[in-house]
Formats: sequence, C-alpha cells, structure tokens
Amino acid sequence: MSQTERVLRIQQMLQVRKVIPREEFLGELEVSLATLKRDLEFLRSRFQVNIGWSRERGGYFCDDLRSGGGARNIPGPMYSASEIHALLLMQDLLIQLQPGLLEMDLTPLRQRLQLLLGTKHFEPDQIRRRIRILHMASRPVNAKCFQSVSMATLSRRRLQLTYCSRSRNEETVREVSPQRLVYYRANWYLDSWCHLRNGLRSFALDMVHDAEISDIRADEIPDDALDAHLGGGYGIFAGAPQNTAVLRFEPQVARWVCREVWHSKQTQHIEATGHLVLSVPYSEDYELTMDILRYGANVEVLAPDHLRHHVEEQLRAAANRYLVPSV
Repeated sequence: MSQTERVLRIQQMLQVRKVIPREEFLGELEVSLATLKRDLEFLRSRFQVNIGWSRERGGYFCDDLRSGGGARNIPGPMYSASEIHALLLMQDLLIQLQPGLLEMDLTPLRQRLQLLLGTKHFEPDQIRRRIRILHMASRPVNAKCFQSVSMATLSRRRLQLTYCSRSRNEETVREVSPQRLVYYRANWYLDSWCHLRNGLRSFALDMVHDAEISDIRADEIPDDALDAHLGGGYGIFAGAPQNTAVLRFEPQVARWVCREVWHSKQTQHIEATGHLVLSVPYSEDYELTMDILRYGANVEVLAPDHLRHHVEEQLRAAANRYLVPSV
C-alpha cells in the first residue's frame, strides 16, 4: 500500500470510529510502527490534523474529523512529487499565458499543492524564474467574462454576450450557443452558433464586454460542421478553403519554415536548389497575407494570381512609404 492509500485509509478510519487501537492500524495498513508514526506525523504537520493518542482511551483519535471540522484539512486526491510538480507547472504556464485569467481560482489549489510537496522539494518562485513565456500581440481577456464563457461552454448553456465588432466598431447584444473555446496566436476565441445572425460565428473574447449564462440548453453543432466552417480555412477566419496558396521560400529561411505548421493539411517539398515550396489551403487572404509579408524578400507567391497581386500591392505600398520626396 502506498503512502497515498495509507493516508486516505487513516482518514477514513478516524472519521468512522472514535478510537482506533495501534494494533488495528498496523494490521489494516500492513506497516511497521515507525511507518505508521511517519504517516500520522505527515497528517499532523502537513495538514494540521489534530490526531491524538490516549492510553486511557486505548488508541488514536481525532475529534475534529469525527465532527467534520478537520475534514477540510485533508485533500481528497493525493499525488506523487512528480505529479505535483507537473500540476504546478501546468498552473503557472496557464497563468503566464493569460495573466489574471484564472489566478483567483488557481491560487488556493496552488497553495494546497505546495503544502503537499513541502518546502524542501519546491521553492514557489522557481517555475517563474526558470520557465518564462513572452507575450507578443496578445490581447487581455476580462477574467469574469472568461469564467462565464468557459462555464457555459462546458455546461452546455446558452450565453448572452455584449460584443463589439472591431471591423464595424459596433456593439451588439447576442444570444449564442457556445461550442468550443479556441486559443490561437496568444488570443482566445469562442466558436458559437449565433442566434442573432442564425449562423456559426467566431468571437474574439477580448471584445466581449459582458457575458451572462442562460438556463436554456445550448444548441449542439456537430464537430465536422464546426471544422468545415470555422476550422477548415487558413487561420481563425471562417469558411471552407476556396484556394491553395503556393509559396516558395529562399534556402536561408527554408530550414525554419519547414518546421512551421501553417495549416493541418499543408504540403511541402524541398527543391534541388534548397528552396522550400509550401502549399497552404485558405479561405480568406487577409491573415495569410500578413504571414507572407513577414518573410519579405525571402518568399515568393507562385499561386494563385490574385494572392500574388495582392501581396505585390502591399509590398509596393510599404516601399512607397520610404521613398524620399523629390525636391
């Protein structure tokens, strides 16, 4: 029996009976007296459980556990040191991904896990010092709105959103059936069925100003329909792929680009010259164009023609900004 199992069994026995003789503990747990004492000390020191011993009463007792006052001091699940390290790491990475997003909910759990692990195994600031996530172009999300959206999504309830459209600079109130949360390029999005527009929509959570959970069950949209409409094209933009971009990268950047995933159904090959040819399905060219432009002169759009012309126009417009006016 592991220490996890022994500690939980000790808890159960002390909750059920007023006094437990030492011999009964030893027989039930199949351990030595020294191991039993270490387990009891673990509960006393780590979780402040007031376990007593009385010769007159004939064994060990814990009045707090019997009355329910001390039950909160003992955690339900117990974990190994490696599992606790992994859980703490996961928590800290999530907090770093979106500071403040779930920090209020995670802080008590973090404290409990640190208590389980003990100070000799863990220094609270080590994760943040040794593993750092640097944010680039992330947009903060209101923590209260995120909590409501995530709860509604998981509990399958409709939401009433107050949403501001960036493209139209217009605020609307919408009833939606949330389908899934998407974390894409350091930002959160909500894929939903919008009852106002009567269609699938993806909402940027940083533009959700208020979110209220409804008692009405959310409508269910099949995953394949979601993927076809919201996940098939390039990036976060909706719509099934209508085109395939063929991009040719110079050898000096090909070693980096060949490791990048631009789309789940992309294809690529290396030419004898060292150039990388990447084919990417896409629906709208706005986001794809931005990714192409960041490689500047190190990439050429081979197809389709309208994407090639659009990128060329953008490069010419950018170059024109740096022309020196003639005197």
